[in-house]
Amino acid sequence: MPTDITPVLHATGISKFFPGVIALDDVELTLYPGEVHGLLGENGAGKSTLIKCLTGAYARDGGKIELDGVEISPRDPLSSQEAGIGTVYQEVNLLPNLSVAENLFLGRQPRRFGMIDQRRMVRDARTILSEYGLDIDPARLLSSYSIAVQQIVAIARAVELSGKVLILDEPTASLDRDEVQLMFSVIRRLTGRGLAVVFITHFLDQVQAICDRATILRNGCVVGTLKLAEASRTEIVTMMLGRQLEEVTSRADRGVPGDVLLSLEEFGRRGSIEPFSMEIREGEVVGLAGLLGSGRSETCNAVFGADPADRGEARLRGDPLRLSNPRAAIRHRFALCPEDRKTDGIVGDLSVRENIILSLQARQGWFRPLPRARIEEIAEHYVQALDIRLASLDTPIRLLSGGNQQKALLARWLATDPAFLILDEPTRGIDVGAHAEIIALIERLRADGMALLVASSEMEELVAYSTRVIVLRDRKQVGELRGDEISPAAIVRAIAAEEEEVA
Repeated sequence: MPTDITPVLHATGISKFFPGVIALDDVELTLYPGEVHGLLGENGAGKSTLIKCLTGAYARDGGKIELDGVEISPRDPLSSQEAGIGTVYQEVNLLPNLSVAENLFLGRQPRRFGMIDQRRMVRDARTILSEYGLDIDPARLLSSYSIAVQQIVAIARAVELSGKVLILDEPTASLDRDEVQLMFSVIRRLTGRGLAVVFITHFLDQVQAICDRATILRNGCVVGTLKLAEASRTEIVTMMLGRQLEEVTSRADRGVPGDVLLSLEEFGRRGSIEPFSMEIREGEVVGLAGLLGSGRSETCNAVFGADPADRGEARLRGDPLRLSNPRAAIRHRFALCPEDRKTDGIVGDLSVRENIILSLQARQGWFRPLPRARIEEIAEHYVQALDIRLASLDTPIRLLSGGNQQKALLARWLATDPAFLILDEPTRGIDVGAHAEIIALIERLRADGMALLVASSEMEELVAYSTRVIVLRDRKQVGELRGDEISPAAIVRAIAAEEEEVA
């Protein structure tokens, strides 16, 4: 941006500390009128904390915020909104049981003779929404419209209440391609009126399509601010990941994979993952690589039936297979360790023993309980085999360390004797020792003939154990690496490459 333009928002030295954690360390952010400014970074980079400090949701521990050259200190999101900073989150924070007009004017409804003037409210709402390219009936319930329309209504409300800076947190995460274009047209209308828009997303294609500049955070610090017209995608990805792109000089011999276990043809789910084709053989590890939001978890969930595909076909050893739900997948000896083990994996108040036998018991049926001696035998076997460290099998699993929780979750599925194991971020948030043990376990399972699909943000890890690596970007497959082609640098190049450059 030209240096002679006065910033609409200038935040300097923003710091935020939590017990034992530096969430933000001397962060600077400058926004100019009429620009779309991307805020990028992996999970834990500090994006959400920075937004909460700017909007008063968090009290900052250092730094200052200037809006139109005047220092402000928002006490809460309402005072931030009154000063001119509006925020719209991925989960629309409106009331679906009210009309569009009622949501738009909530708390400031026009009145006549002391009563809400419904006709005027609907008329004014129609006028406001027309400025966003929306020709809808404001008298209808908000819930009767698509997520994209609801997002635009939320944006319109935020702009009407603030009008200087608009922060959009993952606004396109639940939208299809046409809806994304509709959202972009709204953003361009707003910047044309002089608003500064902060655009937070993990979709790099969208960043380069809509943003003028981007600030990249990593570990609570600003790595840099780029003019996107001058930055390559490889540069952006490298700054986000913060890794040197050295080539791995040697990889363990993977042997020759066995027969095709699972084949998927044009398999996908609308709004979740673009159709893809994939074969997975016995005795191989297929890695899924990509930035956060690229579709790694969506792919895992579709294959396991947790978010069933609505297009394409699947075959198991050549026979047609319907993956309509996790129960069907488990019946065919599929297993999934989800990304969020605390929410979607472990049952915190149950004992380690109960957590380990949970899937095996569910597959057998709750009216056919496993014998107590068999439960004890299975639990003790996997505690020893995976070196799960605990005081007793009766210990509630929530009291274990992250690494031991992850190993107990793996034990749960290994107890079902799976033919196909799906691991979504199997080493996230665990200590170095447990990390090494889980990687070694993956290698042993592959050598024993199991087929594995492993999604991970750790590129070096994928390089270490993958037979093949499928690269994802913006919820679609954009490349596949095999054998000696697999390296951190090759993965980054595939993530960053333009579509027509990807082999």
